Order: sequence, then C-alpha cells, then structure tokens
Amino acid sequence: MPEILRIIFYAAFSGITVFFGGVLSYFFWKKFSNNRRTEEVNHFVIAFGGGIILAALALVLIPKGIEELELGPLILCFAAGALIFFYLDKKIEQSGSRYSQLIAMLLDFIPEALALGAIFANDRKTGMLLAIFIGLQNLPESFNSYQDLIANKFEPKKALSILFLLSFMGIIGAVTGFYLLQDLPKVTAAIMTFASGGILYLIFQDIAPNVTLKKTWLPALGANLGFLIGIIGEKLIH
Repeated sequence: MPEILRIIFYAAFSGITVFFGGVLSYFFWKKFSNNRRTEEVNHFVIAFGGGIILAALALVLIPKGIEELELGPLILCFAAGALIFFYLDKKIEQSGSRYSQLIAMLLDFIPEALALGAIFANDRKTGMLLAIFIGLQNLPESFNSYQDLIANKFEPKKALSILFLLSFMGIIGAVTGFYLLQDLPKVTAAIMTFASGGILYLIFQDIAPNVTLKKTWLPALGANLGFLIGIIGEKLIH
C-alpha cells in the first residue's frame, strides 16, 4: 500500500470517531436522559477522554519534543501553546459561546493531525500510536461536543452532520503534514510541543474541574482507565 494511502487510512480512523462519538451521545441521551446514572456516566466519559489525552501528551507528544528540540525552543513552544490556548479559552468565555467542548476538541485535533502525517513517513509505529490516541480521545470529546450543539438549539441531525464534516479534518491535517512537514522533524516536534502546552492547559481548565461528582468515584477511575489504555498502546506498539 502506498504510504499516502496508509496515512489517509489511519487519519480516517482517528477522525471518524468524531462522528461516532456524536452518534453514541445521541443514542445515550435519547435512551437514558431521565436515568439517575446519566450524570455519572457523562462525567466518566469526560474523565476517560482526559486520561487518554494525558497519555498522548505524556507518551508521544512531549517525548518527541524532548528528543528533537533544544531546551530553549522546547520551553518556548510549550509555553506558547499554553498561553495561546489560554487566550482563546478566555475569548470564548467572554463571548458567551457554549461551544467550549467542540472548540477544545478542534484545538488539539488539528495540530495532532498535522503531526500524525509528518511523523508517519519516518516513524510508522509512533504514527500508528498517535492515530490510535487521537481516535480514542476524539470519541469522548465529540460525545460531549454533541451535547454542546444540542444545548445551542441545533437539531440532532444537523449536530451529527457538523460532527461528520469535522471528522474529515483529520485526513486534511495528516495529508498536509505528510507533504509539508515530513522532512522537517524539528518543526513537527515544535507543533507537538505547542499542542502539549495547550492540551495540558485544557485538561486542568476545562476537563478536570468537570469530572468530580460527590459520592461517586467512577469518573476518577475513568481517567485512570484512559491513561492505562495509552500505556497498553505504547507497550504493544514498541
């Protein structure tokens, strides 16, 4: 199989989970909207996604940055990611937008997809692992993004259509990264480190505070499960 087709295949997997997460959310809320366990499961999903995102950051994104970048650029890229994501998050809050989950998903999905395409040409195993991480983290993020869209008065079909279209951004990003960044490992590492700074900010600003529920420990265990899946993936690939 030509390398570009292989990249498109893995990028399609990592992206289509954006749509699948919305479909799961649609059926979940349709069937269990009045169930007393609904809130607990919802928080579990948020925590699970946070655990997977943290695994991607700790096991793939940051190690690649440390490997390729000198200390100065490493610090600069990580800090820039954190500050820019903070700025965007603040602007979103000031605008009164209720699309926070959707925007957060896109903020980490796009740079990760670029990195996926760039890495795949030179390190297929790491590229495969990153594709799995992206796909798994998109699932719970889009699960909650669907709820954002419904809360903003979107019809279910329109909300799912939006998520379906966004699922192709993974292919666009990966192909762009493959053609423009495969011979620029330091630029790729800089993008990954930049994304890491932003992702870590989002974890503690938007994800972790929305996980805790009184008198239940299920959400916190969801974060552990998400990170454990990341560890298993890293071990199996390498």
